[in-house]
Amino acid sequence: MSGRTVITGIGVVAPNGIGTDAFWKATKEGVSVLDTIGRDGFDGLPLRIAGQVRGFDATAMIEERYLVQTDRFTHFAMAAADLALAQSGPPAPDGSPLDVAVVTAAGSGGGEFGQRELQKLWGRGSRHVGPYQSIAWFYAASTGQISIRGGFKGPCGVVAADEAGGLDALAHARRSLLRGTRAVVVGAAEAPLAPYSGVCQLGYEELSLVPDADRAYLPFTTSARGFAPAEGGAMFVVEDARDAADRGATPRAVVAGHAATFTGASRWAESREGLARAVRGALDDARLAPRDVDVVFADALGTPWADRAEALALRDALGPHAARVPVTAPKTGTGRAYCGAPLLDTAAAVLALEHDTVPPTPHVHEVCHDIDLVTERPRPAELRTALVLSRGLMGSNAALVITAP
Repeated sequence: MSGRTVITGIGVVAPNGIGTDAFWKATKEGVSVLDTIGRDGFDGLPLRIAGQVRGFDATAMIEERYLVQTDRFTHFAMAAADLALAQSGPPAPDGSPLDVAVVTAAGSGGGEFGQRELQKLWGRGSRHVGPYQSIAWFYAASTGQISIRGGFKGPCGVVAADEAGGLDALAHARRSLLRGTRAVVVGAAEAPLAPYSGVCQLGYEELSLVPDADRAYLPFTTSARGFAPAEGGAMFVVEDARDAADRGATPRAVVAGHAATFTGASRWAESREGLARAVRGALDDARLAPRDVDVVFADALGTPWADRAEALALRDALGPHAARVPVTAPKTGTGRAYCGAPLLDTAAAVLALEHDTVPPTPHVHEVCHDIDLVTERPRPAELRTALVLSRGLMGSNAALVITAP
């Protein structure tokens, strides 16, 4: 065992593309797909704008016996896992099913499935509620179904947390590899655009209710009014570098460092210290200095207090280098997919390292904070190390360091 965790497969199901090629093309070009929510039941809600996964045919990617017992968020996760596994090749091909694990993060669970069954309960009676209601809504459903479908029997788990849980899932997978697991299928996907889920989100004061797609999600600007939600996410195959080399797999990036802190729900001023501490911890874990960071994928919540705290946290953690390092937030073009959001950023970070290109931040033009935010168009740059940041609405902070292999 080398002790180095490498990414050998990436699967993406995102509002701006399914698969890494489509996702990267749209991300690199700064294409925005934010739009009016077109789902039944949203007409009377003040939430109008979100990032929706279009062109996703679950029946073409997932067997019927799994479709009937799972929610849309699990459909996304299973499809993304398939794409990641197809890219990496079979992990631990000569080993036992116990050598491969599955770890996912979840913030909202299966709201669409749950709403449908609850409507049956109150409209037609308990005998009309399907037996899969007991599992389809559950946060661990994606981990369970991916492991069952793939025959993976390693130490599986789920990180039931807010947005930062997406990065924490990768850290959990990395620790599993250090304990002897040979490969982990890891990631997160969310589907929070059912009416019931939409009503639940209205309790978040950080949620943007701006009805204009071009102005709904504008972090780091004087027009910041919150974030636009989204569905989708990404899955990865991670394994020890030596195992990957032994089976001839090509490493796409190294998961070099991670750290997490907690500062409390909606305490955005306090998140400055917590996020800075997480950044320093992740760099220490990766044995890198602030000057080694070549690009930052920002959390970019989109509220004045949160954006200011993030900009100051970068200055606190990176020192003078913070003014020079390019910062980007591609999620302003797709929306914020809760636990899936930082994993889509991680996928974008790996692709940015591979293409020596910093993708732009859609919609944002005039930045009011002291950061070098990349806007308008992609920026060519020599990239070796990417820093991915995430904060959750319930107070979690996480930082992940990704390096070129």
